[in-house]
Amino acid sequence: MLELFSYNWEIREEWFNWCREIDPDELTKERAGGMGSILKNLFHVADCEQIWMNQLQGKPVIKKDLHTISTLDEVIEFSGMTRQQTENFLSLWTPAYGKKELNMTSRSGKTYLFTYQKVMQHVVTHEIHHIGQLSVWAREIGKKPVSSDLIFR
Repeated sequence: MLELFSYNWEIREEWFNWCREIDPDELTKERAGGMGSILKNLFHVADCEQIWMNQLQGKPVIKKDLHTISTLDEVIEFSGMTRQQTENFLSLWTPAYGKKELNMTSRSGKTYLFTYQKVMQHVVTHEIHHIGQLSVWAREIGKKPVSSDLIFR
């Protein structure tokens, strides 16, 4: 599991570096799809990671309003904090953890039961999905996207 999280963090870091070369207005410009902007997409993946990791550990979820995030540095700082928490959790991971179950109740009152393994897989694939959206937007502004190829890195 750590290998796939490390892959996502590496790609995320490369996107942060990519963003440093882009006009800041392009990062916050509203776009179709995803979370609506490059900056919001990057924040969203880190935010979802911390939400799930905190839920799995029975810790309080950090509530940050997506619409108050306005700079790349804010996203990078939040991502770093989230990564540290996730690395700490993953350092304790055992096969038995994967079989543990998380009970959740949605806002509508529906209850769900997920194994920790399924939640971890969701977190990894969720980020990959949103990174794909960043690649589309990069091409739309005439920039080469970060390569997210897992094998040929």
